[in-house]
Amino acid sequence: MTQPEVDGTALSEETASPSRGRVVAIMPAYNAAQTLEQTVADIPPGSVDEVVLVDDCSSDNTVEIARQLGLTVIEHETNLGYGGNQKTCYRRALESGAEYVVMIHPDYQYDSRVIPVAVEIIRLGICDVVLGSRIRTRREALEGGMPVWKYIANRILTTVENIALGQNLGDFHSGFRAYRREVLESIPIENNTDDFAFDSQFLAQSVYWGYKVGDIPVPVRYFDEASSINFSRSVKYGLTTLWILTQFWLQKLRLARFRIFEKPT
Repeated sequence: MTQPEVDGTALSEETASPSRGRVVAIMPAYNAAQTLEQTVADIPPGSVDEVVLVDDCSSDNTVEIARQLGLTVIEHETNLGYGGNQKTCYRRALESGAEYVVMIHPDYQYDSRVIPVAVEIIRLGICDVVLGSRIRTRREALEGGMPVWKYIANRILTTVENIALGQNLGDFHSGFRAYRREVLESIPIENNTDDFAFDSQFLAQSVYWGYKVGDIPVPVRYFDEASSINFSRSVKYGLTTLWILTQFWLQKLRLARFRIFEKPT
């Protein structure tokens, strides 16, 4: 695999104080030109020290806009997929000294204004991982534009995941996530898939190693420019997620071993 090319500068030149800890926002991007500027504009001033955008071979001008906005830009020479994109994002964030890493999709589906709220929950030690839940109520989610079939699938799959993993989260499939540095350093994410199931693996791994996972409400925005996987890929994603839950329990019961739940030697 070829090494990505790095370019760009930090969104802010300010240096985080030792007590505050460095906050880096990462954006796995693919054809996000129409929504990137809105997503960045909503980030509260001073809440992050750097925004890193990793472009997975977009066919639009995502890279040009990101550079104009002063983001740190990493370009993949080949398309690595959603999970592969996140791996590059997290490697870069850790290399830059991030204590807290916030992943937000640059499609303006998630509200960037809640970034400092998620980080503060982690900073206070309440959680190690914070997700943005799009589904505070059914009415709010549907009025925000979430397709009915997607809402029903999300509710069913999230319920199964909560039971299997012993959690009580509102939305396991959010594109807004915040992490403590320790989580990213200790979980073997390089063993994860490069596809969309990366997120499901990451949450199962977080629970497996005893990290505290919580969520906060994030208003949902669905519109034509917002990224979304189609029905057939959603079915594949759902079935893959059920297999990940099965792997979780087979590993917990010591009936089998899987690379995603094995620490590097």
